[in-house]
Formats: sequence, C-alpha cells, structure tokens
Amino acid sequence: MANTLVLVRHGQSEWNLKNLFTGWKDVDLTDAGVAEAHEAGRKLKARGLVFDVAFTSKLVRARRTLDIILEELGQAGLETLEDEALNERDYGDLTGLDKDDARARWGEEQVHIWRRSFDVQPPGGESLEDTAARALPYYKARILPQVLAGRTVLVAAHGNSLRALVMELEQMAPDEIIKVNIATGIPIIYTLDGHGRVTSKVDLETAR
Repeated sequence: MANTLVLVRHGQSEWNLKNLFTGWKDVDLTDAGVAEAHEAGRKLKARGLVFDVAFTSKLVRARRTLDIILEELGQAGLETLEDEALNERDYGDLTGLDKDDARARWGEEQVHIWRRSFDVQPPGGESLEDTAARALPYYKARILPQVLAGRTVLVAAHGNSLRALVMELEQMAPDEIIKVNIATGIPIIYTLDGHGRVTSKVDLETAR
C-alpha cells in the first residue's frame, strides 16, 4: 500500500453530542466516539493497512482517536507528529454555543453562511478558507513528502481541516467543498501518484 494516505475525522466528541460549536475547545470523545475509533481501526486492519507515520492535531479528540486506531492495528507507539495546523476551524465567538440557540439569535440563514460558506468568518473566528491557509501548507511541506516517498500515512484530524485537504486532493472548487461533509470515525483511503494526484479513493463509509 505504498503512496497511501488515509484521512479520518475524530470520533464523536462530547460537544458533537451536545450540538455545540466546538472549534479549538479541547473536548474529549464520547463513548460512541471511542467505539467509532475502534471500528475505524478494525476496518483499516481488515484491509491490511500498516502505517509508517501518523499526523494529528493538538486537540485531544483527534489524538485519542489516533491512539485507539493504532491500538487496534497493533501499532501503538508509531511515530506521530502533532501540529495545530491540523486543528479544527476556530469558531470564535460561536464556540460553546448551541447551534439551535445560535440560529434563534442570528437567524437560520446567517448561521448557515457562517457554517457552510468558504470565505465568511464567524465573529472572531476562521472561515474554511482561513483553515485551509494553515492546513494546506503543512500538508504540502510535511505530509505529502512522506506519501511521495512511498510511505503509508495516517492523518487523524477534524471536519474542516480535513475538508481543506480533500479540497486539495480532489481539486475541488470552493463551491464544491462547502457541500462535502466528513463523517466522524470513517477512514478515507487515497492512493497518490508520483505528483501527488489521486489515483484511487475508498471511503469506508460506503465500501463493502
């Protein structure tokens, strides 16, 4: 499985369950999130994947998801690089607010714009464009060279930082990536050619 890149969003977090804007708030996984991480590891093991290096964010929900996956794979202690470039989008003043309460306060349309537009920032926070501006340089400088060297690489991160990577990998336009939702705990397996272009993709949510 050379030149392989696997992306996985952390399992369900405590604030996912409570329907709160999370962003950089460092909350842990729920029991369901732990179970999702174990299942992700089992699915990757069933496909015979063995990783050479892993990357994750500085937030515990991603780091713990990665640890559980590696435990399932029998690869606990794998070389792992952590960086806040892979952190979730910062939701600024929305952080900690119930999403329904936010809609009641600012209106359905405004909250939808903050959540799903590419370049509109919530008050005090980051847009998806801002998230991509820190995640993509890190991907190109640190992650992609490992894949191009023939290694099998695992990235455990967040919905928006991973959407930035997917946008690059699949050469999506801003109006396309805003429609993409990355499910918690579901690995996506990419194979890349020598130029970093995708030659195959398997989403384990739909794969049989």
